[in-house]
Amino acid sequence: MKTRIIAGLALVPLLLLVILGGIPLYIGEFVIVAIAINEFYKAFKEKEINPIFSLGYIFAFYLFIKNCFSLEMNYTYIVIFILFICSIIPMLQCKKNIMDIIVTFFGIFYVEILLDFIVLIINNFADGHKLVWLVFIIAFMTDTFAYFSGYLFGKHKLIPNVSPKKTIEGSIGGILGSTICCLIFGYIFNLNIVWMLVLGSIGSIIAQIGDLFASSIKRYVGIKDYGNLIPGHGGILDRFDSVILVTPFVYSAIILFIK
Repeated sequence: MKTRIIAGLALVPLLLLVILGGIPLYIGEFVIVAIAINEFYKAFKEKEINPIFSLGYIFAFYLFIKNCFSLEMNYTYIVIFILFICSIIPMLQCKKNIMDIIVTFFGIFYVEILLDFIVLIINNFADGHKLVWLVFIIAFMTDTFAYFSGYLFGKHKLIPNVSPKKTIEGSIGGILGSTICCLIFGYIFNLNIVWMLVLGSIGSIIAQIGDLFASSIKRYVGIKDYGNLIPGHGGILDRFDSVILVTPFVYSAIILFIK
């Protein structure tokens, strides 16, 4: 319990970056994404898969440049194409194989592109600086309420082959907690209550899928945590596994229903 509280406090500086926005946020995103992609690639080395770390770092730096200068999406396509060509060369030289390339680019998509939606929410919508908090409310409240609900009432395993400690009761508690917190947020900021209900409930399911997906990767490669940066939570990916999927979900919901 104590380690979870310490880990929660450790995230306060990261949330302050969201409040500040602009260059501080872009720098913070670059650091977080660079650490996260390193954790992701290192995990697969346990399976003798060797992603191209440098390409992941280059794309993380590109995201920083993109956000600083508000570059159009076309530049992202061009950069990905160039990086793909760069990945083919060592493969043709028999220094890398197809699995190395697949994991390299899956990491760029899963870790870097999806996390960048936090910045996109803030920059692309008039109320983005406010709506972005839905990402953290859904992800963190789902995690918190699921933990306590599972601890107090958990009896039936959810998916034991993927995550032995997660329970159906904890999952339901996470959905209820996320939904209630989103409703409170919507009431305070005069947002549509029906959509807050939908975002809170479906978003919580997405958050739990993200958590389970990250757990399934760890189980596949045979590790307990992606890293040890945050006490009680492992690495950046261990703490942001649910955020990764919730972020594009909230972005899509804003476009479809709120904007």
